Amino acid sequence: MLAIPTPALAQVADYFKVLSELSRLQVLCSLKSGPKTVTEIVDATGLGQANVSKHLKILSQAGLLSRQPQGTSVYYAISDPLIFDLCDLVCQRLEARLLGQVQQLESLAALRE
Repeated sequence: MLAIPTPALAQVADYFKVLSELSRLQVLCSLKSGPKTVTEIVDATGLGQANVSKHLKILSQAGLLSRQPQGTSVYYAISDPLIFDLCDLVCQRLEARLLGQVQQLESLAALRE
């Protein structure tokens, strides 16, 4: 990582900042099954319309979403499905860490018996 120039690292940090918000992750997950309108995303996530619109703008500016007008509606879609590979990788690492913690707790509990 040290060989990566600071400006490039700043872009990586910005990318992860976009993904660090729970509501944005909910929006991304709601779009995994396919393009949706703002109303459909609101229904799928339970978030407010203004909140969803704000996060759609941020995700679109970050290049994670595409915006497709169709008649009077606008459909949002994932522009790079590899985002879900990244999320899966993170989830796998979290699962492994949590399983390790469970095993440690079970070992401690066995000592008390």
